[in-house]
This record gives sequence, C-alpha cells and structure tokens, in this order.
Amino acid sequence: MVYYQDENVLIRDLEPSDARIITEEEIAQGWHQSIEKYEARLRDRDAGKCVSLVAEYRGGVAGYINVYPDAKYGAFGNRGLPEIVDFGVLEKYRNRGIGTKLMDAAEKIAAGYADTVYLGVGLHSGYGSAQRMYVKRGYIPDGSGVWYGDRPCEPYAPCENGDELVLYLSKKLK
Repeated sequence: MVYYQDENVLIRDLEPSDARIITEEEIAQGWHQSIEKYEARLRDRDAGKCVSLVAEYRGGVAGYINVYPDAKYGAFGNRGLPEIVDFGVLEKYRNRGIGTKLMDAAEKIAAGYADTVYLGVGLHSGYGSAQRMYVKRGYIPDGSGVWYGDRPCEPYAPCENGDELVLYLSKKLK
C-alpha cells in the first residue's frame, strides 16, 4: 500500500527485501545492527500487530517507521494507545523532509486507532535529531521519568546510556 507519494518520496509498506538493504546501510553507517530487528517487524506486521512503513527517496530505500496500534510496552502500554516504534532515516538521506513525511504517515495511521500516540526516544546524542523533531511536532514527556529495559528506572539506580535508556513522549492527535 502507498501512504504518500510526491516527485521524490514514496512511503509504502515495508517489504522483506527492504530489511537487508536497511541493515546493510546502517552497518555501513557504523551502527551495530542486525537484520533480525527488521524481520521481527515483518513478522509482527504479518500477524496484524503493527503497520511497518518504508520511505524511498528517488527509488532508494531511505527510512522506516512502525506503528503498533495497541502497544503492550512502555509508559502507555496496555492502554489501547498506538506506539511509534523504530523510526529512522539513513544518514545519507537526512535533511530532505523524509523523516517528517514518515512521521506524518505514522501519525495518520495512529489517529485511526486513538486520539493519542506515544513513543520512546533514546537519551544519548545519537538520538539528538529525533529528540528535537519530536519536540517540534508537539510530543511531551509523559512524566514517568526515564525508562531502562522496559520499566521505569528508579532514582539513582545504575543504568547504561544505550538504546534501552528512553524517555516516553506522547502527542494528542485530535
């Protein structure tokens, strides 16, 4: 299915061949990545648990995003709210509006399920551009503090500033 299309950008359903391309591109960027993450998204999509999108820029796979309509994890898990999960734009395609278009498509999908959407964003500097984007789009912290490994991180508890250390944000859609 096509969710958005203009002269440069196409947003469509994630396909199995995209998983390899995204994985190889992220490894080339120096990220610690494996294809299993994208294969798991495809399995979830096929099971009806999520909508997985990919963006192409002038025919090249450029980014991805997933919407879990009834998310089970995080600060808003098991409340019947959609979660945006695993959003990224490959470095060589950044600053072309692709991330904005992916987020627009994801929020439109989420709005079909609830009036609020949420997401978790990492806290290290690698997430800096995403943090800024979410604030500009109207996402606000949920107030539960920092989460580590799928649960709130207790004050002064040890944690590692990696991908498992996140802050949950939400946005009213309607």
